[in-house]
Amino acid sequence: MAIDLHPLTLAKARKDLDSGAYAPLELANAYLANAKSKNKELNAYLEFFEDTAVEDAKRAAEMIKGGKATAITGIPVAVKDNMLIKGKISTSGSKVLTGHRATYDATVIEKLREGGAIILGRTNMDEFAMGSSNETSAYGPVRNPLDPTRVPGGSSGGSAAAVAMDGALASLGSDTGGSIRQPAALCGLVGFKPTYGAVSRYGLMALASSLDQIGPFAKTVEDAEILFEAIRGYDRNDSTSIPNERFPHEKKTKLKIGVPRAFVDMKGIDPDVKKNFDQALDAFKKKGHRVIDVELPYLSYGLPAYYVIMPAEASANLARYDGIRYGYSSKEAGTLMEVYKRSRGEGFGREARRRVLLGTYVLSAGYYDAYYNKAVAVRRIIASDFDRVFKGVDVIATPTSPSPAFRLGEKTDDPIKMYLEDIFTVTANIAGIPGISLPSGTVSRDGKDLPVGLQLMAGRTREDLLFTAAKAFMP
Repeated sequence: MAIDLHPLTLAKARKDLDSGAYAPLELANAYLANAKSKNKELNAYLEFFEDTAVEDAKRAAEMIKGGKATAITGIPVAVKDNMLIKGKISTSGSKVLTGHRATYDATVIEKLREGGAIILGRTNMDEFAMGSSNETSAYGPVRNPLDPTRVPGGSSGGSAAAVAMDGALASLGSDTGGSIRQPAALCGLVGFKPTYGAVSRYGLMALASSLDQIGPFAKTVEDAEILFEAIRGYDRNDSTSIPNERFPHEKKTKLKIGVPRAFVDMKGIDPDVKKNFDQALDAFKKKGHRVIDVELPYLSYGLPAYYVIMPAEASANLARYDGIRYGYSSKEAGTLMEVYKRSRGEGFGREARRRVLLGTYVLSAGYYDAYYNKAVAVRRIIASDFDRVFKGVDVIATPTSPSPAFRLGEKTDDPIKMYLEDIFTVTANIAGIPGISLPSGTVSRDGKDLPVGLQLMAGRTREDLLFTAAKAFMP
C-alpha cells in the first residue's frame, strides 16, 4: 500500500503499526525510497543503512506481534554522523575520520535498538559540529528542503533536512550551541535540547564536552517528547548523567512566560522575525497565560563567552586526531612532526582549523586568565541569572534564530555573521538548561515562505514545564 508520509506523525504511525495498517518494513521502505529520491539534491544523508534497516524492521514486527512494542517500535529514524553505531562508518562530517568504523554503539543507539526503532542511516553535518549552516561538512553542504538555494541550519542540518523532506519520521541531532534548535527553526520542525546530563553522551564524538547534548527532531511536540523519553536516562558510562528521579513532574494549566525584552529588542534581529515573535507572545496571552518582561542583563555576553569556551574544549578534544592512531594520515609526510602537521592541516576543514587555533590560543600561557577563565566566570554569572529568573517564571521565550534561512554561501566568508546566528541559543548550553524550538509561522523572502521558530527555555531538569508550555503553544 502507498503510505502518505507528509502528514504522518510518530504517534499516528504507532497506532497504524499496532493495528496492522502497514508493517514496519513497509514503513521503512517508504521512507528510504522517498529519502533516496530527494537526497541527490539535498545531501541530507551520508549513508543509508538498508541492510540493517531490514533487520531492525523484522525485529520490530516480532516485538509488535509479541505484544512487546514500545512507543518507538517500528519508527524509522535518522541519526547524526557523530553518534557511534557499531560496524558503521562514523566521520563526524570530517575528512580526518574517513573510513572510521565504530567499534561499539553509543548509548542512545542502544536505547533506539532496545525500543525497536528502525535506523535508516547517518545524516550529514557540519564538520565536528562546528557550524551554523551545514556548509562546513567535508562531504558537501546540506540544502534546505523548503528552498534548496538556502541552508537548513547547522550543525545538525542533515538530521533536520531528513525529517523536513519526509526522509525519516524523526531524527537525532546534537546541540552544543543551538545545533538542534536552529536547524529546526529554519526547516519548520520541533527541535529539543534536553538538560545537560539528561541524555547520555557516551558514544557521541565530542566537540565541547561541557556543552554537548543529544536531542530529537520531530514534527510535533508530542513526537519530540516520545523520542526524548526513549533515549533519556542515567548512564554509568557518562559521568555527567543525571538520574531520572531528579526530574520533577509538575502539572500546570496557567504559565508565566518571561521575556528578556532588552535582549530580544537589540539591533541585528530581522524585523519580520521580531514581529513573528511578538505574535507568538500574543498567542500565549490569548490562551490565558501570563507574559512578563524579565531582566537577564548578562545574556549579551553569552555569545562571546561561548566562542571562548567551545573552541577551548574543541582544541583539547580534537587533539587526538593526530594522523598516528586512527583517521586521516598524510601520505606526503616524511617525519613524525610532518605527520602531525600535514595530517591535521589536510584532514581538518577551514572552520575546524580556525576554532582549534582559537581554542589553543585562549588556553595558552599568558592568555588563559584573560580569556578562558573570564569566560568561565561569565558562564557562572549567566547560569546564576537564569536560576534567579526561573524563581518567578516557568519558561523564558525568545526567537530561536535572528533570521530565517539564508542563502548558501551568503555568510561563509564572514565568521562573525555566521556566529551571530547562535545568539539566542548558546545561553541554554552555557547554563545547562533545556530549550525547545517550535515552528511559529513564516516570513516571505524572494517569493518563498520561510519558517521561523519560537524558542522556549526552562530551568535545569524542568522538561515537564517546557513540554507543557510547548504544547500550550503548539497542541
